[in-house]
Amino acid sequence: MCLAVPGKILSVCGDDPYTRTGRVSFNGVVKEVNLAYVPSAMEGDHVLVHVGFAISVVDEAEAAAVFDALRQLEEGIEERSAPP
Repeated sequence: MCLAVPGKILSVCGDDPYTRTGRVSFNGVVKEVNLAYVPSAMEGDHVLVHVGFAISVVDEAEAAAVFDALRQLEEGIEERSAPP
Protein backbone atom coordinates (compact mmCIF):
# COMPACT_ATOMS: atom_id res chain seq x y z
CA MET A 1 0.00 0.00 0.00
CA CYS A 2 1.26 3.46 -0.86
CA LEU A 3 0.62 6.69 0.97
CA ALA A 4 0.73 10.18 -0.52
CA VAL A 5 0.31 13.23 1.69
CA PRO A 6 -0.76 16.73 0.67
CA GLY A 7 1.37 19.74 1.47
CA LYS A 8 1.60 23.41 0.62
CA ILE A 9 4.54 24.74 -1.40
CA LEU A 10 6.25 27.50 0.57
CA SER A 11 9.03 28.23 -1.95
CA VAL A 12 10.47 26.88 -5.21
CA CYS A 13 14.16 26.55 -6.11
CA GLY A 14 15.76 25.91 -9.48
CA ASP A 15 14.88 26.21 -13.15
CA ASP A 16 15.87 22.75 -14.41
CA PRO A 17 12.63 20.77 -14.76
CA TYR A 18 14.30 17.58 -13.46
CA THR A 19 15.98 19.03 -10.38
CA ARG A 20 13.49 21.74 -9.42
CA THR A 21 12.55 21.47 -5.73
CA GLY A 22 10.21 23.10 -3.31
CA ARG A 23 10.00 23.59 0.44
CA VAL A 24 6.66 22.00 1.29
CA SER A 25 4.76 22.29 4.57
CA PHE A 26 2.85 19.24 5.75
CA ASN A 27 0.68 20.83 8.42
CA GLY A 28 3.74 22.53 9.93
CA VAL A 29 6.43 19.95 9.13
CA VAL A 30 8.57 21.35 6.30
CA LYS A 31 10.45 19.09 3.86
CA GLU A 32 12.25 19.58 0.56
CA VAL A 33 10.37 17.88 -2.28
CA ASN A 34 11.24 17.20 -5.93
CA LEU A 35 8.81 19.00 -8.28
CA ALA A 36 9.81 17.29 -11.55
CA TYR A 37 6.41 15.60 -12.00
CA VAL A 38 4.46 18.83 -11.48
CA PRO A 39 6.18 21.42 -13.69
CA SER A 40 3.31 23.89 -13.37
CA ALA A 41 3.31 23.87 -9.55
CA MET A 42 4.35 27.09 -7.88
CA GLU A 43 4.52 28.75 -4.48
CA GLY A 44 1.17 28.61 -2.70
CA ASP A 45 -0.06 25.49 -4.53
CA HIS A 46 -0.98 22.30 -2.68
CA VAL A 47 0.66 19.13 -3.97
CA LEU A 48 0.28 15.43 -3.24
CA VAL A 49 3.69 14.02 -2.22
CA HIS A 50 4.88 10.40 -2.32
CA VAL A 51 8.43 9.37 -1.29
CA GLY A 52 9.81 12.88 -1.74
CA PHE A 53 8.21 13.61 -5.12
CA ALA A 54 5.19 15.84 -5.72
CA ILE A 55 2.99 13.70 -7.99
CA SER A 56 0.03 16.02 -8.56
CA VAL A 57 -1.37 19.42 -7.73
CA VAL A 58 -4.52 19.33 -5.56
CA ASP A 59 -6.88 22.06 -4.45
CA GLU A 60 -6.79 23.44 -0.92
CA ALA A 61 -10.14 21.87 0.04
CA GLU A 62 -8.93 18.38 -0.91
CA ALA A 63 -5.70 18.88 1.07
CA ALA A 64 -7.70 20.05 4.11
CA ALA A 65 -10.02 17.04 3.86
CA VAL A 66 -7.06 14.64 3.89
CA PHE A 67 -5.54 16.32 6.96
CA ASP A 68 -8.93 16.18 8.69
CA ALA A 69 -9.21 12.45 7.97
CA LEU A 70 -5.67 11.85 9.27
CA ARG A 71 -6.50 13.80 12.44
CA GLN A 72 -9.62 11.71 12.98
CA LEU A 73 -7.60 8.50 12.54
CA GLU A 74 -5.04 9.70 15.06
CA GLU A 75 -7.76 10.57 17.58
CA GLY A 76 -9.32 7.13 17.14
CA ILE A 77 -5.98 5.42 17.74
CA GLU A 78 -5.38 7.51 20.88
CA GLU A 79 -8.84 6.64 22.22
CA ARG A 80 -8.27 2.91 21.71
CA SER A 81 -4.88 2.97 23.42
CA ALA A 82 -6.06 4.99 26.45
CA PRO A 83 -6.44 2.96 29.66
CA PRO A 84 -10.08 2.24 30.63
